[in-house]
Amino acid sequence: MFTGIVQAIAIITQVSDEQGIRTFEIQFPTGFCQGVEVGASVAIDGVCLTVTDILSSEILRFDVMIKSLQITTLNTFTLGSRVNAERAAKDGAEIGGHPLSGHVDFKAMVLDVSHIEENYRIRIGIDDHWKRYIFPKGYIAINGASLTISDVDKKAGWFDVWLIPETRRMTTFEDQQSGAVLNIEIERSTQVLVDTVRDTLEENLGKWLPAIEALLEQSGVSLHDLAKPKSK
Repeated sequence: MFTGIVQAIAIITQVSDEQGIRTFEIQFPTGFCQGVEVGASVAIDGVCLTVTDILSSEILRFDVMIKSLQITTLNTFTLGSRVNAERAAKDGAEIGGHPLSGHVDFKAMVLDVSHIEENYRIRIGIDDHWKRYIFPKGYIAINGASLTISDVDKKAGWFDVWLIPETRRMTTFEDQQSGAVLNIEIERSTQVLVDTVRDTLEENLGKWLPAIEALLEQSGVSLHDLAKPKSK
């Protein structure tokens, strides 16, 4: 498990392919790898990877399967790429963000970036299937960082996150301009809640569900909005 608090920016120093496996050698800042062992988990841009070799006090090796390359941005990494890194959380560790599995749900594109003084906003596009899990003030993990969703426009297909200066300093988000692709992990309790509500409605309403959804949409409301937890 991870907490979504990025601990370091790491650098890709080697990329190689053999028999369907892509191998990365990644250099971390001094001290990051202290106590790490082969088999340990490290989140790289939000993807849980397993350490397969320790090359030095600062360089670790990771092997990645084709499936992970297909559903994440790992297939875009090249020599010199900067990535967000977090060690797996230890038992009893403070969770400053929210619990993450390191299993990316989908990729999303940066639509726009706005930088006004110290205010930094990233607007991200979302496909129809994932809109049901996106709510204002909800948690989301982007490239391994736990962030709070600010504004959402499900009809237009986007949501915004705002970054404080410390988050920008500790992550690679300022590298991600319009057109960049990001790894997204949905907050699991939100996903379970929304899916449970929808499954219950489908079970009880059956063929009437599409008609009800259409009526709600005319009023600017969706079933997914009805499943949204109320703010205290």
